[in-house]
Amino acid sequence: MTGLRFDGRVAVVTGAGRGVGRSHAMLLADKGARVVVADYGVGIDGDGCSPAPAEDVVHEITDGGGQAVACYASVSEPQGAQAIIDTAIEAFGGIDVVVNNAGIHDPGLFDALSIEQFRRMLDVHYLGTVAVCRAAWPHFVAAGYGRIVNTVSEAMLGGISELTSYGAAKGAVFGLTRNLATEGIGHGIRVNAISPRANTRMSASHSDSVAAQLSIPADVMDTINASMPPELCAPAAAFLAHQDCPLNGEVLQIGMGNIARIAVVRTAGITRTPLTAEDIAENLPAIMNISDAQVTAVTEMVQ
Repeated sequence: MTGLRFDGRVAVVTGAGRGVGRSHAMLLADKGARVVVADYGVGIDGDGCSPAPAEDVVHEITDGGGQAVACYASVSEPQGAQAIIDTAIEAFGGIDVVVNNAGIHDPGLFDALSIEQFRRMLDVHYLGTVAVCRAAWPHFVAAGYGRIVNTVSEAMLGGISELTSYGAAKGAVFGLTRNLATEGIGHGIRVNAISPRANTRMSASHSDSVAAQLSIPADVMDTINASMPPELCAPAAAFLAHQDCPLNGEVLQIGMGNIARIAVVRTAGITRTPLTAEDIAENLPAIMNISDAQVTAVTEMVQ
């Protein structure tokens, strides 16, 4: 098939100074997009700031013949999110694609995490995604076109301890993605998400804990990490960001050379009138049976 190009398109990638975000920015630029490399240069826990990561990626892109500019604003502040989109408008005259990748990581057991730590996760992952989308939305609506690629995580599905704050924030992004997809259909806007599997600063900070929980030997964990370079996640983001992508409201799990769909399903369940607690207890296997389950659909909002 013809290569998926982005010539003439303008893309914003948040958290683009390192890791998965850098890979997104590099691939989009290689495919012809003009890219805003947005990164506040913070540590994995959200502290500190530095323009160096964003500047380094911009230099990589421009040295390779691409077009890119840096923006150092924080997505967790509405004015920062607005500045990111304004940078795209001022530098390149428009905005076509937003890839929300900015994130932080501060794992801990539920009873050890403070409310402030939960709030910080929501401020960056969820409200940061909201703020960037809100800043871009009027431009998308006016153009009758837009592509949003959000970033979620398998952590939102549970299964590994110490991720209640992070997983819950990513779950909020999932809900936002699905509902924005519904509202965007009538405006030519498609909203999807990726769930990356990549060895980055964030995953490395929790790698030893995961290995211990799952009883994975250190050498095996090193091999697993080596098989998850961030670059393997970028193709899914590029696909979802492209004008020819038919998906809307979907989540693609990506990494290690694998691509799969993550979906919420609804089982056939049972129907009783009236329905009692005893009915639920007696018919639990039928209620939980997913053999005839259906994927919940994103439908257009009724105006």
